Amino acid sequence: MQLLPITAITAAVFAILMVALSAQTSLGRARVKSTFGDGGDETLRRRIRAHGNFAEYAPMALILLGLAEGLGAARGTVLGLAIAFCFARLVHAAGMLYSSRATLRAVAMFVQHAAFVYAAVLLLQRILSAGHAIE
Repeated sequence: MQLLPITAITAAVFAILMVALSAQTSLGRARVKSTFGDGGDETLRRRIRAHGNFAEYAPMALILLGLAEGLGAARGTVLGLAIAFCFARLVHAAGMLYSSRATLRAVAMFVQHAAFVYAAVLLLQRILSAGHAIE
């Protein structure tokens, strides 16, 4: 079995962040006594979206990172992608939870999307150059 240490560490960081975001959402639901939805509470709405956005984007980041690492991309490249993905997820969550301005979220999404595109191009390049393209 091939070890993917950078992906494993990133997954561990993401797991901790997912639990933190989930806990904030659950505590917010208990506070406003809302099992479903946000009960009209702006803070809970932001917590729900911070958790939801994380759940939407973190899996793809880990897939791209794991594939890049598994296909033998340079360690520095994989580490750079991991840092970009962690930065983007942490900054986006902070922007959702603690800022009424979109600046932090916009920076986070730009970094994340740039890392997505970079990783996608890297993967395509590695697969196509190795002759593993779909025939």
